[in-house]
Amino acid sequence: MRKYFGTDGIRRIANTELTPDLVFRVAKAGAYVLSKHSDHAPTILIGRDTRVSGTLIESAMTAGFLSYGANVKLLGVIPTPAVAYLTRKFNADASVVISASHNTFEFNGVKYFSNKGMKIPDEIEEEIEEIMDSDTLSSLNAVGDKIGVSENDENMIDEYAKFFTDLFGDTFKLSKIKVGIDTANGATYKIADKIFTSLDIDHVLICNEPDGVNINEGCGSTHLERISKFVVDNKLDLGFAYDGDGDRCLVVDDKGEVIDGDIIMAIVATYLKSKGMLANDTIVATVMSNLGLKKFAEANGFNLITTKVGDRYVLENMLANEYNFGGEQSGHIIMLDYNPTGDGILTSLMLLKALLSRKEKLSEAKKIITIYPQVLINAKVSSEKKYDYEKDEEISNAILELEREFQDNGRVLIRPSGTEPKVRVMIEGQDIEYITKRANELAQLIEKKLK
Repeated sequence: MRKYFGTDGIRRIANTELTPDLVFRVAKAGAYVLSKHSDHAPTILIGRDTRVSGTLIESAMTAGFLSYGANVKLLGVIPTPAVAYLTRKFNADASVVISASHNTFEFNGVKYFSNKGMKIPDEIEEEIEEIMDSDTLSSLNAVGDKIGVSENDENMIDEYAKFFTDLFGDTFKLSKIKVGIDTANGATYKIADKIFTSLDIDHVLICNEPDGVNINEGCGSTHLERISKFVVDNKLDLGFAYDGDGDRCLVVDDKGEVIDGDIIMAIVATYLKSKGMLANDTIVATVMSNLGLKKFAEANGFNLITTKVGDRYVLENMLANEYNFGGEQSGHIIMLDYNPTGDGILTSLMLLKALLSRKEKLSEAKKIITIYPQVLINAKVSSEKKYDYEKDEEISNAILELEREFQDNGRVLIRPSGTEPKVRVMIEGQDIEYITKRANELAQLIEKKLK
């Protein structure tokens, strides 16, 4: 089991758990591991979201890299997918995003990207951890003119904006669609407006005034009621909601109803398949995807591949099998032909393009897939015990009972969170009240036994 890294990098409360010392060590060890086969001083990009702790973590990260001898380009506030894109475009040796994604402001995190703009695999994270806690770390000191230098390069984000104008051109110029955009007071708060304006899309932004502590606060992809009400009140065609670092997108239709990643994938995959752009007619999703996505795939000639939870595992499967489209119910959608990570803005624009092709409102287009009622309850447990639920006989028997009960007309999935002290209890079925009751019962048992 990894000591520091979870399913999406290192994520902890800033300056108490995610301390400058820890960040310095993960930077120095990461620079070594990611560039040890290189014959030149590595260049590493650093981007961050709008959290008040961002510059603190950025400073410690920069110091660690420079101490090893790596050079740093500081990108400022920038979405995660923009960092991934720029890493590849400018042939950087690696990059780091400082963000805790959808978490509240007191958290922050560190996630590495390789020189290919992809999240690094588990084994590389494990190697970084080994170096962090070893005697080797103290010997990785650059001296004299080998010490790294840093420079601010916030204008690099303009290349990310240009990527969209090059890709979509005049696609939306004559469309009369009107959209709302909730940037969660996060990393997309400026660039989303710039991109949608450059593409002549009629749009209105909300939650785009970050103050360092209001990121994800009652807004963004974890609080869709805000954008839902805004779309309905202003009679918009649909609304997009991003998370704090901009790699995730959820949507509401013209009636204010939620469109999750499964529905987005069904609509966009149908469009891509119709254009001959969907590799092997395959969608790669995770075990958290709704049973409805499986039935949609079976009925419409798609292959559906499922992985364990985490967009990194979706990407790994896509790369291994030459697929180009996949994602998560939570709104991480990966279109590998364009960017090797989830990209909230790209997801928005591809969904808009698919809707224009269908000549339908989103409330009509979503009918191509039937979503089963699904309940997700988070059992709050001890961090040390969250992986022990299978070892407890009472919990195991309760799970087996549920699996037998729902095997013919639903699904049960239990998994520990990779980033929080929680065990997630998910049940799908036909009766929302009943599955809610059963999920709560199991969650309460898990909380009681794994405190």
